[in-house]
Amino acid sequence: MKDKKVIVIGAGKSGLASSGLLLRQDAYVTLYDGKTDLNTEEIYAEMNHNPRFKISLGELTDEILEGIDICVISPGVPTDAGFMDKVGNKGIPIWGEIELAYYLNKGRIAAITGTNGKTTTTTLVGEIFKERQDDTLVVGNIGLPFTRLADSTDEDTLIALEVSSFQLETIHTFKPHVAAILNLTPDHLNRHHTLDNYYNTKFRITENQTEDDYIVLNYDDPEIRSREGLVKKARKIYFSRKEVLKDGVSVDGYDIIVSENGEKTRIMDVRAINILGDHNLENVLAAVAVTYYMGIPADTIERVVGQFNGVEHRIEFVRELDGVRYYNDSKGTNPDAAIKAIKAMQSSTLLIGGGYDKQSEYDEWIESFDGKVRYLVLLGETASAIEACCKRHGFNQIVMVDSLEDAVKFCHENAIQGENVLLSPACASWDMFPNFEVRGEMFKKYVNEL
Repeated sequence: MKDKKVIVIGAGKSGLASSGLLLRQDAYVTLYDGKTDLNTEEIYAEMNHNPRFKISLGELTDEILEGIDICVISPGVPTDAGFMDKVGNKGIPIWGEIELAYYLNKGRIAAITGTNGKTTTTTLVGEIFKERQDDTLVVGNIGLPFTRLADSTDEDTLIALEVSSFQLETIHTFKPHVAAILNLTPDHLNRHHTLDNYYNTKFRITENQTEDDYIVLNYDDPEIRSREGLVKKARKIYFSRKEVLKDGVSVDGYDIIVSENGEKTRIMDVRAINILGDHNLENVLAAVAVTYYMGIPADTIERVVGQFNGVEHRIEFVRELDGVRYYNDSKGTNPDAAIKAIKAMQSSTLLIGGGYDKQSEYDEWIESFDGKVRYLVLLGETASAIEACCKRHGFNQIVMVDSLEDAVKFCHENAIQGENVLLSPACASWDMFPNFEVRGEMFKKYVNEL
């Protein structure tokens, strides 16, 4: 990358990390963003006022693109954004942040994608790696950009990488040693436009893998099984919570086992798992498969899984007050994720939902209430659409509020002993909060102030 002229599109967390990585490689970097109100002095300071770095805001002009060798696009910027046509028309290669990090990385990568469960599975894989190898990174869509640390790796580094469909759109050579696709359900149709586009983009995680690599797939997911042909060379490793597999990772009685070539390796007792729900059993099975085929011993996997208590914002227990248990599932940003949270509740629940509109359908989510949801408290951009869908399904216990604080207050005043209050919005947070983490933190703040 020395002396290459690179434009980084998007001045968010990913764009700043990519810019820093490129500067460390002695590239010339232009950081571009369409917003004109950014604090440029703060950004220049973060880049140590490097003379090879500059910022361009507003319209993307031909002058800004003059002499550019590579364009690095942040995951939050759609590849079909109008201004990206200018980049393509000039024949400038378009790399994603993950592609840039991979180009400069030297470590061994386990990459996890899918609609739901990515963060839990990636976190668990990372914890297992850390038990085996101090030199471990847990990066990607999980919150810490891979580009922040890619150039700190060596051949011994183990990398647990969460990868989104947005990141997979712009790979070229990216090749994890072990990849996993956890599940496929409708999401991000405002970005990918069709389900086929979205699902097939997930399978790009395996397109550069060779016969020496592994792709971990959910045997129980019909959308994944129907796309097996998209795996060209990698060895397919299945996991299943419903069937005992002749080859793969599954549950036999109370034992999680790895079956291969007629032999079985026992990993652990499923009753030792601490995280709630069938979906989390699937996450554990996937993590077992990923780490086992990354060469981690069974006893290490067993020990770490038995100690794992889940991740923040994913069916996270907040507190019990007056016999009511409060759960933060702010990461339930689509209906399928929110369905899993409802299924994990063991008693009557007051559910807080609604948020940014990703053009999702809510019918299956509402059908999953199945007598368990006593009140649905709605807020945000999608509240009216969800209310209408509820009424079509005969569910009328709906309360509309203006804020998350009001939602928590209503639930506190109306929940009775033995019930749950669950924030699981089935929608993204961007209409009212910068991200799901802030939404979850505010929920916990309001709950702890009761």
